[in-house]
Amino acid sequence: MSIALVTFDLDDTLWSVAPVMHGAEAALRDWLAAEAPLLGPIPIEHLWEIRRRLMQLEPDLRHRLSELRRRILDIALREAGYAEQQAAQLAEQGFQVFLQARHQVELFPDVHATLETLTNRYCLGVITNGNADVRRLGLADYFRFALSAEQLGIGKPDPRPFNEALQLAGVLAHQAVHIGDHPGDDISGALSAGLRAVWFNPQGKAWTGAQPAHAEIRSLAELPAVLERLAGASA
Repeated sequence: MSIALVTFDLDDTLWSVAPVMHGAEAALRDWLAAEAPLLGPIPIEHLWEIRRRLMQLEPDLRHRLSELRRRILDIALREAGYAEQQAAQLAEQGFQVFLQARHQVELFPDVHATLETLTNRYCLGVITNGNADVRRLGLADYFRFALSAEQLGIGKPDPRPFNEALQLAGVLAHQAVHIGDHPGDDISGALSAGLRAVWFNPQGKAWTGAQPAHAEIRSLAELPAVLERLAGASA
């Protein structure tokens, strides 16, 4: 069976997300220290408590990471003594500082070369639970579409993001393959929607998921050959 659509996760699939988030958090802290002095050195535990309260009131915020961060900042600033309008302005400005730093990613080796090869053979798409934007990363030309949990209001492993990708590409599930690092969100999610799945596992971790992926790769450079093998195996 031929493969027509290949979808990608972003964080920890095209780049390592931990150093990116550490850098973004540091940039936000530095900005708040300079621009919101009433806040002071806010303990991380306090921010987690605000997050917990928000998630109890609005569980769907787990799929809206940008809005969740804005709301946490806004509440922290108001609790520190800023008036409502000023707190909202500072929260938005601080979020933009965070978001800019959040896009300072270091792509894994072979990302550009692999996507360049694949975009000439398949329709490529993005399915992410995060808030990275491929347009801000110079990757948009490779992808026909990019779907995020924020945009859809639901995230992986729910099959709906995968089904939306199939509709956008105009293909059936057996014609699509998803690549991601997360055994649950990416692999189980793709399999539950009827797609084939490739596990990106650069560190050689032991499999901890339920149903295994159709293939495993340690580097993205392996992906074109793996896709050809999957297509041939189902022909």
